[in-house]
Amino acid sequence: MLAPGAQPPNQSRHAVVVVWDGMRPDFISEENTPALWKLAREGVTFRNHHSVYPSATMVNGTALVTGIYPGRNGIIANHVYRPDIDPKHAIDVELPAVVKKGDELSGGKYILVPTIAELVQRARGRTVMAAAKSVGLLLDRQAGVAGQLSNANAVASPLVEGERMKVRGSATPTTENAGTLTLPSPLERERRTSSGNQHRNETDGAKRRVTLFAGNAGLRARSGAPDSIPAEIVPSITATLGPFPSGHLQQDAWTTKALTDCFWKDGVPALSVLWLGEPDLTQHESAPGSPAAIAAIKSSDENLAAVLSALDQRDARGRTDVFVVSDHGFSTIERSVDLRRILNDAGFTAKTEFNDQPKLGEIMLAGNGGSVLFYVIGHDQAFIRRLVEFLQRSDFAGVIFTKEPMEGTFGLEQATIQSPHGPDVEMAFRWNDSKNQFGIPGMIDADWQRKAGEGTHVTLSRFDMHNMLIAAGPDFRGGEVDELPTGNTDLAPQFCGFSESNRHKKWMAEFYLKRWSMVIP
Repeated sequence: MLAPGAQPPNQSRHAVVVVWDGMRPDFISEENTPALWKLAREGVTFRNHHSVYPSATMVNGTALVTGIYPGRNGIIANHVYRPDIDPKHAIDVELPAVVKKGDELSGGKYILVPTIAELVQRARGRTVMAAAKSVGLLLDRQAGVAGQLSNANAVASPLVEGERMKVRGSATPTTENAGTLTLPSPLERERRTSSGNQHRNETDGAKRRVTLFAGNAGLRARSGAPDSIPAEIVPSITATLGPFPSGHLQQDAWTTKALTDCFWKDGVPALSVLWLGEPDLTQHESAPGSPAAIAAIKSSDENLAAVLSALDQRDARGRTDVFVVSDHGFSTIERSVDLRRILNDAGFTAKTEFNDQPKLGEIMLAGNGGSVLFYVIGHDQAFIRRLVEFLQRSDFAGVIFTKEPMEGTFGLEQATIQSPHGPDVEMAFRWNDSKNQFGIPGMIDADWQRKAGEGTHVTLSRFDMHNMLIAAGPDFRGGEVDELPTGNTDLAPQFCGFSESNRHKKWMAEFYLKRWSMVIP
């Protein structure tokens, strides 16, 4: 439904968002990124752009497409403990089985607010989400709506083995487990007044949206949910591209071609999001500045060039605003900290999984690389105070956040990560600006999942929190460098079309307001 007096968006205009996962702005150069370097000179470089905390992929992916901070959109970390979903393990928030159970428990509100894709679709615009990584599942919550939520009021059972993905940094799941859940969003539910309306909404919606993530073309989630890609275009994808490859760079190239050669075949939609997995995956396996990481950055630039070329070939470049953004920055691990061992040696009972029914006072650790979430069974405040004081005396703890007010800590709400399902304590590891083995500044302590010398992120380090944003197109000035602070929440409107960032660019707000915010969610 459009606001009174509002007009549908101009279908001849387009927005394309290209995400370089884990790209630090200090690696942008004419040598490393010639296509991005040239685009920056045609548009605006936001020099003081930043991610939201925690500086993790799923958190910032959701912030990018909702314009809402984690505490209000519901995705507060990549890995969390939700005993209502799985009482024995920390979960990966983007896995299809996790999202399905979360929607069952919340009546379809696993993500609490609409995404920009939903708003565009509601304004009768067509959208395409193409992601080389599993984060793509979170970008469009209406993807492939095929029926009402089954068992919406049922108690979700724990995840079975195989539905969980053990924490491995930002590892991409295999296509066997990849799929797009086809669960109705809150927006769709509000518009359904009869079975006839429901069918019409679903049919019309399916024509306006496509979601591809981690090569899930033609696959089904383990739940048996229908595909997010219309069946009639699956053969053309596989015939054109072949199977989803195993190499990181090849996966990005495959996903880019799926966007430009398949999903844009009949025209560029109102909104396209291309999420590249590089340089994040390679930097995790090596480190920022390594030869492999530089090659991954150049690969992302080649994919950007392919997108721009496809727009030129369709004579759409002059009508398209292109945003190139990263979800977070990156650091190198100086020291890997085995918190479970350290806490157990200090007399706590800390675990990364429960074999039996959790006992009062036990601590579930949810490692997120540069930050760790602590869930204390029973939530005893005296016990939590003892844990906090222990962390404060350590040589690895940086900023500490607590759910309940506590001396010497910040509240979760001060980091905009408050949630009914939030941890009792969240700790960001310490960081410094010394250089790694490749001469790149930014060293951090991190959790037990990766070893010293490898790359990771999710601290409050300026090297993790400082990411890139470059925008070019008819709605942007050319050749400008903007020094004012901006953030990932600036890339999508709130319900009323304005970002939560306290230094929002007026002309950027106007761009989104005139384009999509006329939609009343």
